[in-house]
Amino acid sequence: MKRADDANKRPRENPGNQNKLHTSNLEVVKIQAWWRGTLVRRTLLHATLRALVIQRWWKQILMKVQEKRRRAALETFTRNEWAAVRLQSWVRMWRIRLRYCRLLHAVRIIQAFWRCHSCASRGFIKGHYRVTANQLHLEIEILLGSGPCIVTECIPLPIKQ
Repeated sequence: MKRADDANKRPRENPGNQNKLHTSNLEVVKIQAWWRGTLVRRTLLHATLRALVIQRWWKQILMKVQEKRRRAALETFTRNEWAAVRLQSWVRMWRIRLRYCRLLHAVRIIQAFWRCHSCASRGFIKGHYRVTANQLHLEIEILLGSGPCIVTECIPLPIKQ
């Protein structure tokens, strides 16, 4: 009966053969562990490379955004400075024009007075003027019977140096 019951069981392995299987199992386990480690290291390397690519791309995007902001700030600053310079030049121009118009009005009044003035000796007036960068030079010569009278005047113009 013992033999019939043993028929369903696996055949027994020899104890010497079992030692050989155990040694080969250890080698197989080492090879599998090495292969798994290689796969893990390869996966980590690919993940690291992908992360570096994404980081480099993101840094480039940030640099472009920062450059756009810097450029916009520079353009705004330049536009404001040009606006200030233009306003200052318009104010200076307006003040000089106002001064010129006043002087021109005074010259016209003087000319009208002397044109209508009847002089007993029939003298005459001649003169000229010169405008430089910051002065108006007037030279008027009045010739009457007694002798010439020369009036020279330098009027400074308020121009910012």
